Amino acid sequence: MEPHEFEGHVARWYWDAEPHWPPHARAPANAPNVLIVLLDDVGFAQLGCFGSDIATPNFDRLAANGLRYTNFHTTAMCSPTRACVLTGRNHHVAGVGRITQLAMGFPGYDCRIPRSVGLVPEMLTPHGYATWAIGKWHLTPEDEAHVAATRERWPLGRGFERFYGFHDGETHQNAPALFCDNHQVRPPRSIEDGYHVTEDLVDQAIALTTDLRQIDPDKPFFCYLATGACHAPHQAPPEFIERYRGAFDDGWDAWRERTFARQVAEGILPEHAELSPRPDWVPAWDDLDEQARTVHARYMEAFAGMLTHTDHHVGRLLDALDETGDLDNTIVLLLSDNGASSEGGPMGSINDARTWNGVENHLDEAFERLDEIGGPHTHTNYPWGWTVAGNTPFRRWKREVHEGGVADPLIVRWPAGMDAATRGDGVRRQYVHAIDLVPTLLEAIGIEAPDRIHGVDQRPLDGISFLDTFTDADAEDAHTTQYYEMFGCRGIYHEGWKLVTYHDIQSPEPGIDKVTWELYDLRSDPSEIHDVATDHPDKVAELDALFWEEAERNQVLPLDNRPLSTMVIGAPKSVPDRNRYEYRPFASMVPEPVAVNVRNRPHRVTARIEIPDGGASGVIISQGSRLGGWILHVTDDGRARYVHNRSGRELQELASPDPLEPGQHEVVFAFGSDPDHPARAKLSVDGTVVDASEIPGFTWHRFSISGAGLCCGWTVEPPVVDDVTAPARFTGVLEPVVVEVSGRPMIDAVAEAVDAVVSQ
Repeated sequence: MEPHEFEGHVARWYWDAEPHWPPHARAPANAPNVLIVLLDDVGFAQLGCFGSDIATPNFDRLAANGLRYTNFHTTAMCSPTRACVLTGRNHHVAGVGRITQLAMGFPGYDCRIPRSVGLVPEMLTPHGYATWAIGKWHLTPEDEAHVAATRERWPLGRGFERFYGFHDGETHQNAPALFCDNHQVRPPRSIEDGYHVTEDLVDQAIALTTDLRQIDPDKPFFCYLATGACHAPHQAPPEFIERYRGAFDDGWDAWRERTFARQVAEGILPEHAELSPRPDWVPAWDDLDEQARTVHARYMEAFAGMLTHTDHHVGRLLDALDETGDLDNTIVLLLSDNGASSEGGPMGSINDARTWNGVENHLDEAFERLDEIGGPHTHTNYPWGWTVAGNTPFRRWKREVHEGGVADPLIVRWPAGMDAATRGDGVRRQYVHAIDLVPTLLEAIGIEAPDRIHGVDQRPLDGISFLDTFTDADAEDAHTTQYYEMFGCRGIYHEGWKLVTYHDIQSPEPGIDKVTWELYDLRSDPSEIHDVATDHPDKVAELDALFWEEAERNQVLPLDNRPLSTMVIGAPKSVPDRNRYEYRPFASMVPEPVAVNVRNRPHRVTARIEIPDGGASGVIISQGSRLGGWILHVTDDGRARYVHNRSGRELQELASPDPLEPGQHEVVFAFGSDPDHPARAKLSVDGTVVDASEIPGFTWHRFSISGAGLCCGWTVEPPVVDDVTAPARFTGVLEPVVVEVSGRPMIDAVAEAVDAVVSQ
């Protein structure tokens, strides 16, 4: 919007002057509200209205009074799809070719959405819309998602007026790392009080709507609600998980077959569709032993419980909009950001952080902790068999650009903009991509995409409106060409044909420049089962040339299948590393990416404390959670104690034998300072070593992947050790804690080794 020009008259005296007021921005008459509900890692087949037997009654009622788009596509990963949804441009054009944690120093991959690529709220607020971002953001570079960073790439820096949610790609559902607007906040309730982030996010959405309506009954809103569900960790209240007890005991093979049959019978898939074969690397359910079937069924029960829990709370929001009279003039878009995730590995996971640290998840342990699956002390993720089932009938999964990674559910509901005869009449088969949502919304509202935002010329939208399909089931496909790329996997869709490749992530073989193209006619083979590349060499050549043309035009180059390399690790940081860090008691949590890196490198923690008469206890300093981390604290019986928690698998403890006497003390923990014994750790009190031990396998990559950072004088939930109850504030006197590090971070050496192997 251009600056307001004064059209009055200024004179020396008020009686000669003529005032002029800038106009208030008002939306077009009867402009619709917009509610985008963006689910995470939910596969094509996992909603009830897309063939699943998982209970999603509120999502289903959206479809029953709206439309299901069964040829909707995303980018195969979360941050890139979110960039498409919010900008209407291709993900590399927005600079988000990867997730923010794996950015590279190229225009298509630096995860810094340029000002020439405006976001929806920047387009709508000048037209009188209220704009809110609630939930998962994941569009800010990882080293800028902290309280000392620029807010330029936070939601409020890109046009949203309110933000409540989390920055990372995933978070602990019962103890999230929350931010409100431009500052960090703590969850309003504890795990013990039954807190779950999905409920909290919906509470915030309802409160914002209520606040708006009691002041302005007509102002439209744009609400972007991005849940943490159903990304791992799969965590839900026990009653939601318990309702699925035994529901998946017959396994993923039977589930796929039943789901596929429903998809065809309900018209979600065309009658000629085929169910893709179960891949070789996924075992047949009947070949598993009883213990494995029990564990794997429970993993799926946790996922299903989480999805139904999410549906329940989104239903509360829909009910609230109905009560305010907003629902029928709200364009509701419900979608997922990519296909079902394979990050649980072949056997599933009770702690995904282990994968990052080379620590295995064992089936025996999962069986022993069966009742913990889906709860706050596990970071649950289901195995590959359920991933394949979740993407029925398609091949492959999230992170790859075969249909299993990029074909996702989309539901659209807008009674005010759909004929009564159209609503709920089934499916739409037109090809639609995530970049098409923005132009569709703008056309529905009746405004044009701006040429300039805040004085910056805008790059044209890449998406194409599909608004005509709201009222015309037979409308022609408007979007006929779309490239795909993710970690070196690449593809090109053009007029029903799809040329696609798969390359194993990180692997040097056969080389991303040597992998073979596959060709599918999706009109007759939507599941990509019959590769016809050898039958149509001219079509392969045509689409190959088209892919490289699109890649050049959209900043896709260079291709790289290495998620972990010196290109990623070597990126400059907003806060430079140093050798000495000072942490002040009771300050906000410091996110792990900008906290001191003590992971498997020599370090020394020095704390000066004072124990009052009568004793003291509590956390001196802590990093991570029960799923992995370390803690230095004074126990309830007054002893100094250090514990290293290796990815929730094992605890290594050092402690003073006797309670600390009243008075001042210096407590020091040191690791790796002895060149002859690099894993040696020592705990000292007032210069005397009180305990020493080896800590083999010290965590080397990440303590937490769910948002638990470093805290001084207190701890987040769930704490590193079970016998500490958060927040466990230190009850004595605590001076700033100093952490000193030396040596090279192991992650740098690993990245160099990966580069050396892949480049051979």
